[in-house]
Amino acid sequence: MQRDKVLSLIGLAMKAGKCVSGEFMTEREVKSGKACLVMTAADASDNTKKKFRDMCKFYEVPICFYGDKDTLGHAMGKEFRASLAILDEGFARGILKELKKRESIA
Repeated sequence: MQRDKVLSLIGLAMKAGKCVSGEFMTEREVKSGKACLVMTAADASDNTKKKFRDMCKFYEVPICFYGDKDTLGHAMGKEFRASLAILDEGFARGILKELKKRESIA
């Protein structure tokens, strides 16, 4: 079974203390300028997706929609999560690089 590098990077960021999850924590980190990347579950509500898309556009933070709530939560070692913020530039770069690589393959 192929391990998902994006989910592995989320797990590493969590262990390093460079990842927060949940709507309120993610929003707080974006507004404080600490978030380097916001990830939202593809199966999150349209309201949640629009809220984070607009917020990230305003604060100039990259955003991506990936996996489902259960998968994101599992990668963090928690229950389901609809949104998370990566607080480290290196982890954010690694995740974005992996996602771009997949786009070029598909």
